[in-house]
Amino acid sequence: MANQLADATSPYLLQHADNPVDWRPWSEEAFAEARRRDVPVLLSVGYAACHWCHVMAHESFEDDGTAEMMNAWFVNIKVDREERPDVDAVYMTATQAMTGHGGWPMTCFLTPDGAPFHCGTYYPPLPRPGMPSFGQVLRAVHDAWTSRDADVREAGGRIVDELAKQTAALPPAVVDAEVLAGAAAAMLPEYDREHGGFGTEPKFPPSMVLEFLLRHHERTGSVEALSMVRGTADAMADGGINDQLDGGFARYSVDAGWVVPHFEKMLYDNALLLRLYAHLAVRTRSPRHREVAAQTAEFLLRRLRTPEGGFAASLDADTEGVEGLTYAWTPAQLREVVGADDGAWAAELLGVTEAGTFEHGTSTLRMLREPEVPARWARVREALLAARDRRPQPGRDDKVVTAWNGLAIGALAYAGTALGEPRWVAAAAGAAELVTSLHLVDGRLRRASRDGVAGEAAGVLEDYGCLAEGLLALHQATAEARWLEVATTLLDVALDHFADRENDGAFHDTADDAAALVWRPSDPSDNASPSGASATASALLTASALVGPERAGTYRERCEAAVARAGVLAQRAPRFGGHWLSVAEALAAGPLQVAVVGEETDDRFTALVDAAIRHAPGGAVVQAGAPGATPLLADRPLVDGRPAAYVCHGYVCDRPVTEVADLLAALA
Repeated sequence: MANQLADATSPYLLQHADNPVDWRPWSEEAFAEARRRDVPVLLSVGYAACHWCHVMAHESFEDDGTAEMMNAWFVNIKVDREERPDVDAVYMTATQAMTGHGGWPMTCFLTPDGAPFHCGTYYPPLPRPGMPSFGQVLRAVHDAWTSRDADVREAGGRIVDELAKQTAALPPAVVDAEVLAGAAAAMLPEYDREHGGFGTEPKFPPSMVLEFLLRHHERTGSVEALSMVRGTADAMADGGINDQLDGGFARYSVDAGWVVPHFEKMLYDNALLLRLYAHLAVRTRSPRHREVAAQTAEFLLRRLRTPEGGFAASLDADTEGVEGLTYAWTPAQLREVVGADDGAWAAELLGVTEAGTFEHGTSTLRMLREPEVPARWARVREALLAARDRRPQPGRDDKVVTAWNGLAIGALAYAGTALGEPRWVAAAAGAAELVTSLHLVDGRLRRASRDGVAGEAAGVLEDYGCLAEGLLALHQATAEARWLEVATTLLDVALDHFADRENDGAFHDTADDAAALVWRPSDPSDNASPSGASATASALLTASALVGPERAGTYRERCEAAVARAGVLAQRAPRFGGHWLSVAEALAAGPLQVAVVGEETDDRFTALVDAAIRHAPGGAVVQAGAPGATPLLADRPLVDGRPAAYVCHGYVCDRPVTEVADLLAALA
């Protein structure tokens, strides 16, 4: 069979469409062919922005001799992990269990029934100390299959059974104020007081943990929590992980000091960081936090927005096969663009040295101090960015992923409202129009689209949860009823098709009517982005504060049950439950509801709205509009003809207030 990836919608699969390997997409037909030939399946999983995926492709998948072995001995399946996170989750669990680590590219060998029996990640073309070559692995697996296939099949079956047991639902546990305080305290020993962040290199942006700590500070006044948030946010903002010229954050830093990034830029990272920096800007009134939020939002609009109005998945780590080619600078290159004086000044400001901080004498750009003359920095920055734009540029994975667009919609809607940028809210609405019209097919979500064409892969739980969260933020920003209606429809589907029938509060990551895998994935932990279960729980809580009373109680109860299922995770591994802990903080606060009624042309109304936005804590529900315009604004009239704010904590409401001072007292 010839390579079958030419018609794929995934840019990652299309990168492999010309390989001499007879790749197939994930399908029942591929496994049927493996059963017919009685050969194993070689499953290769990666994504378009992955540096080492490109390396292994060039070294092995483009090599005729390697492809000949693969085609003769295996049925070869290529999967885009972003398009099929369910497949990725199942086999990443197996890879981590077998090897003690995971990552991409992921290389798994499966029985024709899909059971993994040998897993790994990147394999080089020639052996290295402690690492066999890819060819050696192919031969060893082929020899094992042909000489003792019964043993191999049995081993695969045992692995599936054991991993299915290990991924069962966690027992419920209380998540109360004591647990939240303990989770915040548990972060302190792991906090890097010198560089910010947690642990050692590599360092990933801990967006959800920081959001939890910020909410914890808002509820309790914890100085330590706020210190960890500000220290990390400031270090990331000034580090090489943040694009000082164009805005937007790279995937992670390879060092503890945030100096050298892994240059891929992911939509989900930037959406989560936009929301965090906007929230931090509201709380601290820091111009720098506001600036970073604005630069990140503009990066989303300028570099990741697709012609259809959605947001692309990522920018590549490599340019023309070289990591960082677009982004790194030498002092001579700076002088060439802006002249000797400005070049020397920029090199000192941005940490560009003769020896270099990156590779081959080049440096990443950092902000080592606040520019003394902002106008000078603005002029130099504009010139450097224009010159950089003339360099070769990284590729863009322009598929529109439902869950990540949900995160972007929510972040832009919140940041646009909080920081007074209606363009961002409009961009959020444009993305919501695209996703709800294109990805929602017969009442069910598709995972992704590209060039205005929806893919075939079904949406997973994170798609429902993250998109519902984003639409609920957009509903708060615009008071448009349709966004609330679609969000609650998505939540109802999640409850009907993803909830674990045997464990109240637990969720599966795939629907009950989805194509079967060797086990049904159910991972509650938050990692690079919120887990499907935590995103759904968050959306359920927000929806409970926005819908009418006939559904509010049900949504809240389902949220509380879900948070309880994450209680063990919150207590034992809080860094992997950041979004869960944020939801729990919102629950502990009520959640707080603020409904402001009045007319937009009334300055008194505007003042109340501004005060609510500036002083309501993270996780609060804030909505403003005419009386009765939405369920939250229903039965909340003007007071003596004046605009009024109604503040409720959970099921308990204060009297309505008409003065800003009284509103601030109620929020305090």
